Amino acid sequence: MPKLQTLFLSLGSNLGNREENLNQAIQLIRQNISTNLSISNIYETEPWGNLNQAGFLNLILKIENSSFVPHEILEKIQKIENELGRVRVEKWGERCIDIDIIYYDDLIINDARLVIPHPFVQERKFVLVPLADVAPDWVHPILQKTTLQMLQDCPDSGWIKVYEGL
Repeated sequence: MPKLQTLFLSLGSNLGNREENLNQAIQLIRQNISTNLSISNIYETEPWGNLNQAGFLNLILKIENSSFVPHEILEKIQKIENELGRVRVEKWGERCIDIDIIYYDDLIINDARLVIPHPFVQERKFVLVPLADVAPDWVHPILQKTTLQMLQDCPDSGWIKVYEGL
């Protein structure tokens, strides 16, 4: 019997109704990828890379028993982003929704279309803090550090707080 896949997606939004954008993305992920989800807390975070924009809402989805290979997941999340109105204008710019693959099991992929694990996971509190909610002991397949170890070593000094809702 094939191994059941576990993947982690990072979702973020800083345009429009950020909370609704995340909720719509989660519903579309449930419809198109898997209904077996664990959802982290939602965090309000300082922008990363380009500080001249509104703050983000971020969360992590842990998806188990996915029947799709990594490149299929990439196609599905890009379709969801497009359906929700994502427009790619500038790197690290404002967006209504951003969905990134953080991990897919312990696979290491580095090709022209996809890099897994996500190359900046260890540098971003907005990924590590919610990841610690759903997978504190998950081991990065290259760095061989757990989520909590990476969070302890994370150089990101941006603010992050649990989102209390509207």
